[in-house]
Amino acid sequence: MPLPGPGEQLAHLPAVDRLLNAPPLAALAQELGTAFVKRAAQAELAAAREAIKSGSAAPTFDALVAATATAARIFAAPRLTSVINLTGTVIHTNLGRALLADEAIDAVAAAMRQYVALEYDLAGAGRGDRDDIVEDLLRELTGAPAVTVVNNNAGAVVLALAALAARREVIVSRGELIEIGGAFRLPDIMEAAGCKLVEVGTTNRTHPRDYEDAITPKTALIVKAHWSNYAITGFTAAVDDQTLAAIAHRAGLPYMVDLGAGAVIDLSHYGLPREPLPQESLAAGADVVTFSGDKLLGGPQAGLIVGTPAAIAKIKKHPLKRALRCSKLTLAALEATLRIYASGHRLPERLPVLALLTRPAADIRAACEHVQAALAAFAGKDYAASIEACASQIGSGSLPVERLPSFAVVLTPAQAKGAGRAVERLAARLRELPTPVVGRIAGQRLWLDCRCLRSDDEAALLQQLAMAKPITDHRSPVTQC
Repeated sequence: MPLPGPGEQLAHLPAVDRLLNAPPLAALAQELGTAFVKRAAQAELAAAREAIKSGSAAPTFDALVAATATAARIFAAPRLTSVINLTGTVIHTNLGRALLADEAIDAVAAAMRQYVALEYDLAGAGRGDRDDIVEDLLRELTGAPAVTVVNNNAGAVVLALAALAARREVIVSRGELIEIGGAFRLPDIMEAAGCKLVEVGTTNRTHPRDYEDAITPKTALIVKAHWSNYAITGFTAAVDDQTLAAIAHRAGLPYMVDLGAGAVIDLSHYGLPREPLPQESLAAGADVVTFSGDKLLGGPQAGLIVGTPAAIAKIKKHPLKRALRCSKLTLAALEATLRIYASGHRLPERLPVLALLTRPAADIRAACEHVQAALAAFAGKDYAASIEACASQIGSGSLPVERLPSFAVVLTPAQAKGAGRAVERLAARLRELPTPVVGRIAGQRLWLDCRCLRSDDEAALLQQLAMAKPITDHRSPVTQC
């Protein structure tokens, strides 16, 4: 019997209400809400109409019900998805940067559940300053006489430039005109803040006289930007904080340092590469130092600004300060994180970022051994699974050339022909798991660095790998992410 024509098939598609009244969808509406299910039904019916017009057969009623249920669950699912980070990058910008300490998480939860004295002076029963929540801790840790906090370090740089140098000239070494992730370029930020950039020196060498010769009556500020995500080596020269501060102050100018990554302790005490500290720049004479809260500090996204009372007062009075201010949730997490540092007690145990950065290689290899067989079974016979030494990176522009000894489970296609596509398909399949697994591809092999595979992630990974179907043919189509 011939199939009905497109017109007849379109006429027989069920109405939205009929779909919604189907028992499985009616029950799902009670669980998720009618809006999600109705939206899914409308989308599936629209897709069915387009398919029929293109010559495909109409879906059955039961198929429409099943497709609508799947779509509704997708609509209702959170978009901020948890992932298992096996990239080997500890502070991964695209994966949310620093993991927060349990104490910071508890502080955020408490702040969400109840009213808090965010801008309320309990002693005087009047309006307070939200910076007071973290001011004493930041002053203690950095030695700064004054501080303020905004929602990220990019905001801190923009605010400081706008407050201290709007409509005037700012001197920066040509070798420090950085671009970081998301096309954040220092020259563009200068322009957005209303400043005129004055480049001095060359890409690889800048000398004190370059700064001195560039100072004019229009100069408002000298800025030094830390190399966030690259390194210049070889025949190089840069001017230190103490010399630059002296040059600026002789000319009656403030000196500002953008440190970016934002460590407040000497990481070399924990066997890690050393990172410049805000307290060192301040001691050398900097008037303003900016750094991030969610990188090496291991706290929430925030831009921390420390410096002299005069400079910080100007920054706090600028109209952008209110636009860039932190919420109670950020301040709760930041205060808890800073309090951990102030205690000086069991820092690697209490700060996840420090714990992951200092994780022993033997411990990482053991984690690889725990999951190797399950990953091999998931990948299937067309891949070999081995454990190999590799190098992790700190991430988010922190110490860009430094690497940390690590181990990874490496999945290698058995056939050299088409290996690149096979590895991409396998990586995509791992990203399609209920809790997506994110690794890195190098040399037509999939590297799953287990530095960041903590015990809870390990258990979740093993559970979902056990429930997943293995790949039996590396040529089978898989949706690319």
